[in-house]
Amino acid sequence: MAKMNFGGVEENVATREEFPLAKAQDILKNETIAIIGYGVQGPGQALNLRDNGFNVIVGQRQNSKSWDKAVNDGFVPGETLFPIEEACKQGTIIQYLLSDAAQISQWETVKKHLTPGKALYFSHGFAVTYKERTGIVPPPGVDVILVAPKGSGTSLRRMFLEGKGLNSSYAIFQDATGKAYERVVALGIGIGSGYLFETDFKKEVYSDLTGERGTLMGAIQGIFEAQYNVLRQRGHSPSEAFNETVEELTQSLMPLVAENGMDWMYANCSTTAQRGALDWKNKFRDAVAPVFEELYDSVATGKEAQRSIDSNSQPDYRVKLEAELKELRDSEMWQTGKVVRSLRPERQEAAVEA
Repeated sequence: MAKMNFGGVEENVATREEFPLAKAQDILKNETIAIIGYGVQGPGQALNLRDNGFNVIVGQRQNSKSWDKAVNDGFVPGETLFPIEEACKQGTIIQYLLSDAAQISQWETVKKHLTPGKALYFSHGFAVTYKERTGIVPPPGVDVILVAPKGSGTSLRRMFLEGKGLNSSYAIFQDATGKAYERVVALGIGIGSGYLFETDFKKEVYSDLTGERGTLMGAIQGIFEAQYNVLRQRGHSPSEAFNETVEELTQSLMPLVAENGMDWMYANCSTTAQRGALDWKNKFRDAVAPVFEELYDSVATGKEAQRSIDSNSQPDYRVKLEAELKELRDSEMWQTGKVVRSLRPERQEAAVEA
């Protein structure tokens, strides 16, 4: 474990330099990693671990789309692909990557195979942090660890194939074997993390739920809608409103932020844009700060967790979700976005080549 300075604050981090893949492979050479769930995080983590030379099996409900996806990805029924209970029985490390609602429903099946010496791995602190609501209380005798990639399983896999790494947080909730640190960092390196920074289960889930509802998804969509609607109401065309609201941000400006930070992005814009951004940023910050305070309180009190559990456990959850997503997809802004994306030069060239 190394210490690094982030804006004047020292944090514990694990990097590929101090913890190379060969070391991770050696630590886990006698482990069987059972990936339970092949939905959002499961495929990316399973495939990256497999490609990195680890012993990986998948546990998934039979006769499901996710089972079929695992087969298509090269996992073989009866050899590396099993029903959930059988995979839990074989695994020495159980990566519990089902949805939060599914983790609750499958917990009794998983729990009985958590024999002493095994490790229970999460990529989200939800189940353990809100154990009074989920009923998920890990037994003594097992390591309870977490690696949370800071992005989707799709991004984790895509970046791995590009030779890059997606940063992850790591946490240890229970170190029963004395090997929890080595196990968790080895797994983090194995799934393709860029570097790993230390947290705990509660902080991970609080920051994650706040981020998803905030700048990562909820707030950004709300801001997109607000600006797009104002431009449309003031007489701007759909393509102009979309390009000024979404396309320029995602295709031009955010890559500059990712490359060298916000100041770098500002420095590469016109002086008029710089002046306006600096003048208006504090107004936006002050306007949304109370919303973020309310959001964080809702997360910390468990209100957001209970809402998720209640809604995601409903039998018609996916039907209702698809209806909400369809409404978003069919909105003028995102229908305009579909056309704009189709007009990007690389899309046109790909169509000609095809």
